[in-house]
Amino acid sequence: MVADMRAGRRPRRARSIDVLAGRKVDYVRLGHAVVLSFSGGPQVLIETVAHLDGPGGRVNIEPGDHPSDVLAMLLGDTVRAAWTLDSGELRIAFQSGAELSVGADADFESWAIVGPGGVLMVCLARGELAVWGDATSSRLVA
Repeated sequence: MVADMRAGRRPRRARSIDVLAGRKVDYVRLGHAVVLSFSGGPQVLIETVAHLDGPGGRVNIEPGDHPSDVLAMLLGDTVRAAWTLDSGELRIAFQSGAELSVGADADFESWAIVGPGGVLMVCLARGELAVWGDATSSRLVA
C-alpha cells in the first residue's frame, strides 16, 4: 500500500509577490549580500544561504567573500511567479524553469525586496515578514 504523504494536509498560506512577476533579471551583484536587480527597478537582497534549482541540479549560494557566480545564469531570465511561505521562505520561479529559494534565518534578517513606489518587504528573524507598500496579494496555495 502506498500512502499519499500530502493527503489530509491543509493548503499552506502564501503571499504572491506581484512586484516581481514578469520582470527580467538585469544584473546580479555578489558580495556579503547578493543583489538581484530586475527591469523596472525592483531588487532582491539576499543575506543568507539561498538555493538555486536549475538544469544542473541544486546549487547553494552563500553570500560572503567568495559567493558562487551561478546566479549569472539568471541574467535576462523573466520571473514567472514569486511568493513567500508561512515560514518566511522566499521563492522565485523563472521562465527557464529555474527556481530560487531563500529560507528564513533564526537570528537575522535573511532577505528583502525593494520595489517601485516605496515597496519594501523584509524577512526578519524567524521568518516574520514586515511589509511596507503594496508588494503582495494573499492567496492560498497547495
